Amino acid sequence: MIETVPETTSTNSDLVARLAGGERVPEGSWLVADRQSAGKGRQGRRWLDAPGNFMGSTVVRVSAHDPAPASLSFVAALATFETVLPGLGSPYGLQLKWPNDLLLNGAKLAGILLERSGDSAVVGIGVNLAGAPVLENRLARHLAETGPAPDRDAFARALATNFAHEVARWRSAGLEALLARWQAAAHPVGTPLSVHEADGSRISGRFDGLGPDGALRLMLTGGAVRTVHAGDVSLEEAK
Repeated sequence: MIETVPETTSTNSDLVARLAGGERVPEGSWLVADRQSAGKGRQGRRWLDAPGNFMGSTVVRVSAHDPAPASLSFVAALATFETVLPGLGSPYGLQLKWPNDLLLNGAKLAGILLERSGDSAVVGIGVNLAGAPVLENRLARHLAETGPAPDRDAFARALATNFAHEVARWRSAGLEALLARWQAAAHPVGTPLSVHEADGSRISGRFDGLGPDGALRLMLTGGAVRTVHAGDVSLEEAK
């Protein structure tokens, strides 16, 4: 079920408010906006939209038997990857980046935001289909650079289908299988990375895969491995 609205502040905020108000939003429901006036990204950033882009959110009902709710960011990343991939002439420029970005030729194409409301997780996804914002500290790309921009509504339907399939796999196959599939679609082990942590510090190293809980493993100079649970990751040029 996909509900489309011409404009809202944030699809994530709308669904969180509905859930907090006692509305029983069924799992698999999507709220998609033509425009967001206050779209949200990670760590309080604003998500900038453009006409024809995808901005939408959905609800997952979380039970005690499910993997950790935070791992839904990997579910959403894989669903988005599988939705974008068929429309590309070449898949090789498409990569996942920890914790929840989709890159096209090294530039940001899509982002994911998780929020919790009671026994539900609200998963917001933004994808640059027709245009990309000018960002202060990173490059962004859109799919219209590689060919005709996907139809937003058709993209929404495909994403909803792929997301439902990935949630079912998440529940049946577990976290280990999910992380293995995510890593296969990500930048390879050994990729130079820098991590900007919440306290403002910056550490550099090489991607050493994911821990069993989905944390980033960063191999430092000298061979020590640091486990990173939160932070902004940038890909660096190999030296």
